[in-house]
Order: sequence, then C-alpha cells, then structure tokens
Amino acid sequence: MFHEFGHALHGLFANTKYPMLSGTAVPPDFVEFPSQFNEMWAREPAVLAHFAKHYATGEPMPKALVEKVLDAQTYGQGYAITEYLAAAMLDLSWHKIGVAQVPAPDEVMAFEAAALKRDGVDWTPVPPRYHSPYFSHVFASSEYAAGYYAYIWSEILARDSGAWFHAHGGLTRANGDVFRAKILSRGRTEEPSVLFQSFYGSAPKIEALIAYRGLAPARKAAPPKVSR
Repeated sequence: MFHEFGHALHGLFANTKYPMLSGTAVPPDFVEFPSQFNEMWAREPAVLAHFAKHYATGEPMPKALVEKVLDAQTYGQGYAITEYLAAAMLDLSWHKIGVAQVPAPDEVMAFEAAALKRDGVDWTPVPPRYHSPYFSHVFASSEYAAGYYAYIWSEILARDSGAWFHAHGGLTRANGDVFRAKILSRGRTEEPSVLFQSFYGSAPKIEALIAYRGLAPARKAAPPKVSR
C-alpha cells in the first residue's frame, strides 16, 4: 500500500505544463523512486504506531516483535541482491548485441553463462533470478528491455532520500514540502539526475541502501587506550 501510494502521490502532486512530462511520465529507473521511498515510512516508529495494533484489542505491537519483524527484513539480502544483479546484468548483455550476434536457440544458455562470467556474477549457489528462456520482463515486455536494473537504481535514490529526511529532522511538513517541490511535482521537466541532485545536494551514494538492506559492515570498537 505504501509503495503504490508513492506512485499515486507522484501523480497527484504533479505540477507541469505538459501532461507528457507530468507525474509518473519519467524513465523506468526514476519512476520507482518515489514509490520505494514511500515504503520506508511503513517501518518508521511514528507511522507504525498508527496501524501496528492488535486487530481485536487495539493493543500496540510489542517493541520486541517490531524489532523481530524489522530484523527479518534483512534476512537473505546478500542472496537477493546477487540474484537480482545477475539478472539485471544479463538483461544488459542481451540488449548490447546486434542481430548478427544473436545466438541460435541451442546456444542461448552458453551465451548466458559467458555473459555472467564476464560480469563476475557466475556463482553457482546464486543463479540469476531469471534465466534467459523465461526472462519475460525483458523479452515479453518492452517496458523493461535493457531496464531491469531500474529497480535497484530507483532504490538507491529512495534510500538516499530517506537518509536526507532523517538528517534534516525526519517526517516533518517542511521536509515533505521540499520533496514535493523538487521531486514529486516536477515529472520530467528536467533530467532525473538534475532533479535528484537539486533535492539531495549531490550525486547518489550507495551507503544508505547497503545499510537499509542490513549489509553494512559492523563497526569495530576502538581499541582501549593504554595509559603509560
């Protein structure tokens, strides 16, 4: 619900002259940004308190259970990201070749294996999310052709935006107004990279995504000082 409402806000807050540049009429690697950004509020304590209640008694979800649910969301993220990236890079490999380079049906899996190896994601325990013969996102739907990477790129933007909100005081009307003015209302009146940098203040960074997925390395405690 939070995800799809993010798409809805992208359309509802549109404020552009031309409908073809309005709201969600943006590239695939930007259209999932507001929706994935909006997802984060489902786990925000102030928001969670409004709906995480017992269906009969109205009692709030115990804090220990909330922490278990949040911890569970990071389970297996190394596997999930690896299988996704393998599929995204395989998609790009297919769409880089010309007609003369298209393999025969019995050579498809050899092409796939070579592509995965070339990109450094040919690890047997974690195969790509979709193998070529049933990768319908990029063959049956032209929307995703060469664009399957869009989900994780959009999530990088989303997690950076979440970090920006928390660094500026969290879920406040003022922060929401900035996001609305610089992202949600603009559609594609400028290139997405320009719009994002205008809001965020710099190019995207990967650290917030890594932390959100529970993959940030644990910080080592500083060694104790020894007095002499």
